[in-house]
Amino acid sequence: MKLPLFPLQSVFFPGETVPLHIFEERYKQLINDCRKEALTFGIPVYINDSISYGTEVQLVEVVNTYGNGEMDVVCVARQVFQVLSFEKQIQGKLYGGGDVEFLDMENDADEALRKEVLQKVETLYDLMDVPFTQTSPKQFNSYSLAHKMGLSFEQEYELLLMKKESDRLNFIKSHLDTTTSILYEVNRTKGVIEMNGHFKNFDPLDFHEFKIQ
Repeated sequence: MKLPLFPLQSVFFPGETVPLHIFEERYKQLINDCRKEALTFGIPVYINDSISYGTEVQLVEVVNTYGNGEMDVVCVARQVFQVLSFEKQIQGKLYGGGDVEFLDMENDADEALRKEVLQKVETLYDLMDVPFTQTSPKQFNSYSLAHKMGLSFEQEYELLLMKKESDRLNFIKSHLDTTTSILYEVNRTKGVIEMNGHFKNFDPLDFHEFKIQ
């Protein structure tokens, strides 16, 4: 399938709302074409000086249009794709495009795994003293909070490429276990530091128990 392409150094997950500020002439043309022709376009992830995978997005709303033609738009991310070819300029257009192939995703995760990961997310938020909105395990998936659990850009990209929901959830689970253990240690260290200098009751050692060698 051929898609207009808008490469960005960002990862967008299926189902995610994508707010964009459009200021380049080529992408103003792209958004106007999307409005007129109901096109979707792709946002390939620019990483390691190349583009290989990305997410198809659909224009939902043009929120603001400025006097110079710049726009604030809202899109929704749909499917993950692999870039098969890329041309910097589609014939007759200012913007680029290319052939893509959509990944076949497998929703193979059971509710028990979703519940376990969700509980680990809640534990992380509690440790960080960040408000957590309760979510039903049935509604929770690997993409729901992917931007809100401290994954690096590279980790988010790795997650995007995974085809199985169980693999994505186990990847997140491993990250949460590592992050949580580090935070526990940080909080323990912080507590030790804060105790230093306070008056404390020490149990005196019984010198009768010691023998000089």
